Amino acid sequence: MWTGDYLYLVRQLVSKDFKIRYRRMSLGIFWSLLNPLVMMAVYTYVFSVIFKSAIPHFPVHLLSAIISFNFFSSAWLGATTSILDNAGLIKRNPVNREIIPIASIFSNVPHLLIQICLLVAFVYIGGLSINAQWLWLPFLWALLILCLVGIGLASSAIYVLMRDMRYIVESANIVLFWVVPVIYTFEMVPGRLQPFYQFNPIAALVICTQTIIIKSEAPPLALVAKLAFVSAVCLIAGLSVFKHIQRKFYEYL
Repeated sequence: MWTGDYLYLVRQLVSKDFKIRYRRMSLGIFWSLLNPLVMMAVYTYVFSVIFKSAIPHFPVHLLSAIISFNFFSSAWLGATTSILDNAGLIKRNPVNREIIPIASIFSNVPHLLIQICLLVAFVYIGGLSINAQWLWLPFLWALLILCLVGIGLASSAIYVLMRDMRYIVESANIVLFWVVPVIYTFEMVPGRLQPFYQFNPIAALVICTQTIIIKSEAPPLALVAKLAFVSAVCLIAGLSVFKHIQRKFYEYL
């Protein structure tokens, strides 16, 4: 059970990460908007002008997926390196080590909220609008964050013992980009492969998000249930791995 002191520490770590990320940058927080905008512009040009994509509301489809994927990949990588990045804090203070990767994940939430504002703007520019199904989004994002906490705890602990873990996560994120419906739709995926997408937490979130935003429909309950199941499994497994490995931290930090 976390006390007020631990919650204060989480807030401080999140605030520190947010300030460090934009320190000495002339554009500051604008980079949170520029990165997905550039990616959206490039992919929209390639797949709308060159490959002639017929996906309805392609820029919104693309941006909703890019924002989700960028949050996932950035939070996962940040959590992975967080224990070593804060080795001095861990050695000086008897804090629960789990707080460090969890705070690293939550430090990406402000960037997510900024980018969601950008998405809302493009929703209206594209002739769509916010609908009642958007109420699903906070719940779906909460499930993804639970999943991230689990895999982030596991990868951060493993990284202390095995420094190759950072490159494994980076490589996994490259692969994940192409097995998430970012530049194509879920309906284009061959039927035999669709179950794998539904048990991929970031793909499941993107599919649900696109269904809500573009189709104005509630996400499939079976898909939401799968996302909740995978998130719970990842959280339990991640906590177990972290608690098992953390006993060896002082030998490697």
